[in-house]
Amino acid sequence: MTSANPRHPDFPIPGGPKLRAKGWRQEGLLRLLENVLAVGEDPSNLVVYAALGRAARNWPAHKAIVQALTTMEEDQTLVIQSGKPVGLLRTHAKAPLVIMANCNIVGQWAKAEIFYELERKGLICWGGLTAGAWQYIGSQGVIQGTYEIFMRIAERRFGGTLAGRFILTAGLGGMGGSQPLAGRMAGAAILTIDIDPERARKRKEIGYLEVIAPDLDTALTMIEAAKSERRALSVGLVGNAADIYPEIARRGIVPDVVTDQTAAHDLVFGYVPRTRSLDEARAMRKTAPEQLMEESRASIVDHVRAMLTFQSRGAEVFDNGNLIRTHAREGGLANAFDIPIFTEAYLRPLFARAIGPFRWMALSGDPKDIAAIDDLVLRLFGDNQIVSNWIKLARQYVPFEGLPARIAWLGHGERSELALGVNELVADGTLKGPVAFSRDHLDAAGMAHPNIMTENMRDGSDAIADWPLLDAMALCSSQADLVAVHSGGGGYAGYMTSAGVTLIADGTAAAAERLAMSLDNDTGLGVIRYADAGYGEAIDEVSLKHIPHIQL
Repeated sequence: MTSANPRHPDFPIPGGPKLRAKGWRQEGLLRLLENVLAVGEDPSNLVVYAALGRAARNWPAHKAIVQALTTMEEDQTLVIQSGKPVGLLRTHAKAPLVIMANCNIVGQWAKAEIFYELERKGLICWGGLTAGAWQYIGSQGVIQGTYEIFMRIAERRFGGTLAGRFILTAGLGGMGGSQPLAGRMAGAAILTIDIDPERARKRKEIGYLEVIAPDLDTALTMIEAAKSERRALSVGLVGNAADIYPEIARRGIVPDVVTDQTAAHDLVFGYVPRTRSLDEARAMRKTAPEQLMEESRASIVDHVRAMLTFQSRGAEVFDNGNLIRTHAREGGLANAFDIPIFTEAYLRPLFARAIGPFRWMALSGDPKDIAAIDDLVLRLFGDNQIVSNWIKLARQYVPFEGLPARIAWLGHGERSELALGVNELVADGTLKGPVAFSRDHLDAAGMAHPNIMTENMRDGSDAIADWPLLDAMALCSSQADLVAVHSGGGGYAGYMTSAGVTLIADGTAAAAERLAMSLDNDTGLGVIRYADAGYGEAIDEVSLKHIPHIQL
């Protein structure tokens, strides 16, 4: 049984009790593949988000993946190479059902131009973080992280609240689209700019964006009125941020918080330079990609220079993980990295304790299953203010896209405790069907990214990619259902390596064993990673949770 998807009618939302595969583990992964397309930006081209983040390399590969998932036995493992299934190996019932590697290119060859050449030849695809691993749950997937950043800023700079404060940002795509709602939930008046009117319309349609202003003057008037009334408001504006940020600065207006989440990580298929219309940029992606890269980089320099101007005038300015500073510096803006990265600035104490974005998806398709899990979360973690506050806010503000899903920042021991509790609810029939658990790749053990996750590590280990590789191997050893190793980033090559995991809670004792072992080993390794780098929070966590860290 599927349900209609008004956004993408050709890609229905999966659900119901009927199995097409030989077990719920296989069926669960199949539904997650279907779900990332149901909530994706351009599913007809298999694009889930970020211009080229694909669920599969091409449609023949997608068809072969579906065929494998629906026919494979539980003692087989499907091997996927950059979105293309290449083998169905005989393993055993406790082995992963799917292992995949996306966009991993050997060091000296990990360059944008080589990626694009390989991609044009059909030899590779970029899996993003959660796109190619079938873990994306729509804009909700990053909304709590964005909300937590805003709240940490509120605590640090504005007495614990953003009421009466102005957030300026850009980007309304699959990731950036979370910003208007997160800002409103944090109590701010937030203005979000995007070059694509269709993206703005979609965010308003699903409730993430309240109003789209017809021009900058109107937008700023709306923001000023909301500020003076200390009223939360989200405003969208169609335009190019590289034009609008400098114009706001020229007028002498200083937002309280400034960031950006345009697709600046990709100078060809993502970012649109101020010198081109959206249609012109789309045409140049095929006819003149090198020129488009040059113009995008020059535009980003102007974009980031305006952000630095706001910073010099007292605004709280941060990089939200889209590599915009990196491209600005490559374009000649020497002080681009005066803008801090969000992970180091606000979230590292949480990551040092392996507290990060954990998520679960109701494979039944029934929203009541998520409501029941919400209740369980509040019972188990009622004393955890971050978690309990978030669940209450999410219930009020966050609409479901695709399969009903939820995300919350949970750490070592908490993730397995919740997952085991949910597995019992599946077993006793409280829930209508199994539940899939996953997390963002931006997690304690799961990512090495010297310009995002691991920038300015205390021990200088920013660029060491051993940790996500070790994490993936540990997850395979711990019976996870799906394990992925991805690389890419700016230009889809060379900037990061990450590991992802998915587990299916189907109510069985075998699932309980997989959930406990995989989730505890995943977060345990995350704590060890930060303890090894010398972070006191992680060393404290090692002691409190008895994590077996070998210290030389």
